[in-house]
Amino acid sequence: MAASSANQPCSVWATAQRNAATQRRGRYAHASGAHPAKMLPAIAARAITTYTQPGDWVLDPMCGTGTTLVEAVHAERNAVGVEYESHWADVARTNLVLAGLQGAAGSGRVLVGDGRDLATVVPPDLHGRFALVVTSPPYGASVHGRVRSTRESGEPGVHKFDDAYGTDKANLAHQPLARLLDGFTAILAGCAAMLRPGGHVVVTTRPWRRGGELVDLPGLTAACGQAAGLAFAERCVALLAAIRDGELIARPSFFALHNARTAAQAGNPRAVIVHEDVLVFSKARFPGSTSPLPSDPVERFRSEPAHP
Repeated sequence: MAASSANQPCSVWATAQRNAATQRRGRYAHASGAHPAKMLPAIAARAITTYTQPGDWVLDPMCGTGTTLVEAVHAERNAVGVEYESHWADVARTNLVLAGLQGAAGSGRVLVGDGRDLATVVPPDLHGRFALVVTSPPYGASVHGRVRSTRESGEPGVHKFDDAYGTDKANLAHQPLARLLDGFTAILAGCAAMLRPGGHVVVTTRPWRRGGELVDLPGLTAACGQAAGLAFAERCVALLAAIRDGELIARPSFFALHNARTAAQAGNPRAVIVHEDVLVFSKARFPGSTSPLPSDPVERFRSEPAHP
């Protein structure tokens, strides 16, 4: 384990030895594939086995199709997921039923509600009992969804699908970036209240490009955690590339490759991101010991009309 430039511990997680489709095949219902932003199962599993023990409680305040929950119950943990959209909550429940049929020893439940109001949504008897929170904020529509080729669609070109959330504009996924950060700070503050002493929050995220400019969502998310009263403990790299014979075999999304190729053709070479940033927080030891959310990185997004 090496120190990062910010003097924080850093480690690399080999979470893409198998591709995403293989990781999900047979373990998740087919309907799960339509969610616009799915966490890689191996990332959730690594976080769970690293920061919890069998029998512990795990929470995901924006659980989507239930990746965190499924990996938790297979690892003999107990899991609670909160999901804003009832459709995805139903898919998550289906995935938990499938996990049970496959012999998962943990228990899981899915609650429909707003992750910004965890104190109301999560039953009071579970407050302060969670060893771990695993979640990811919605981000960068340019990396969401799937594609069909000309051969698959019968139409010229490449066509994007399963790349959008529901139409409810109150959903955090539809908010401009500044409001997204404010909302995610509220979610993390609620998560801090759900943690038991010594508990951790693990957030997966990645930067994205907009108009050629790199949006440092990992850095902004780290500030959100600190503003929520959490202590920044560790920043890890979850590879979206396999390791074979000491070499990296990149497995970037179609969109990452397409954007890089388009930029190169325009004379603007661009690196392809083949990792997720994994930000690890714990409860701050002393009240007021964390830093507030920096105003400058957020203020520049205040006038933007919509989250990308």
